[in-house]
Amino acid sequence: MSGSLRERIKRVQEIIALACEKAQRDPREITVVAVTKGVGVDSMREALECGIRIFGENRLQEALSKIPLFGKEEAEWHFIGRVQGNKIKKIVENFQCVHSLDRVDHGREMEKRLKERGVAGYPVFVQVNLTGRETQGGVKEERLLDLVQELGVMSSLRVTGLMTIAPLGGKEEEIRGVFRRLRELKERINAENIPGVCITELSMGMSDDYPLAILEGATMVRLGRAIFGEGRKK
Repeated sequence: MSGSLRERIKRVQEIIALACEKAQRDPREITVVAVTKGVGVDSMREALECGIRIFGENRLQEALSKIPLFGKEEAEWHFIGRVQGNKIKKIVENFQCVHSLDRVDHGREMEKRLKERGVAGYPVFVQVNLTGRETQGGVKEERLLDLVQELGVMSSLRVTGLMTIAPLGGKEEEIRGVFRRLRELKERINAENIPGVCITELSMGMSDDYPLAILEGATMVRLGRAIFGEGRKK
């Protein structure tokens, strides 16, 4: 990914527009989550100047060193890494959204911590493992509906999205099949009319496959290298 950060963001916007044209979608439906693992504050500030507004962080400790350096109105922070029970208090205190909830006990801990803070309707996405690869997080498809129903009764949470990761290095049809299946699961869940649950967001697609995700209905794409290049730290 050569060129300046500004040029890379412009290229991302062009690719999103082309994919949306092919899918007969409005590019305004697509939100870019800039993945800032290993990215320095200067590059993040430059991204803000180019219109990026959401930062996605995998590592809590790294995020906690950055978040205080930005004004509360400057950026929105999404947690996209694996959720660990002992870190949930800090996650809900510092992030506006979690993309990677996949266990009911973690949902209960979030509910507890959010109630302590008097917060209701905190947006969470359920991560779904559609590749069967144990190295990837996410609830298995056959357990998804039960998990969503269990989370739906928690008043401090609002289940608004699903997230998945496509097979790395997979063939186009395999990748599109994973993204297509997540969209189908969104439709299935919404058809159930579960109280407290309305899936509006599909967080899917990363730097190597986000055009395919857009073709299959992504509303959020998580981009690191496509924006910040190979050499992240600056």
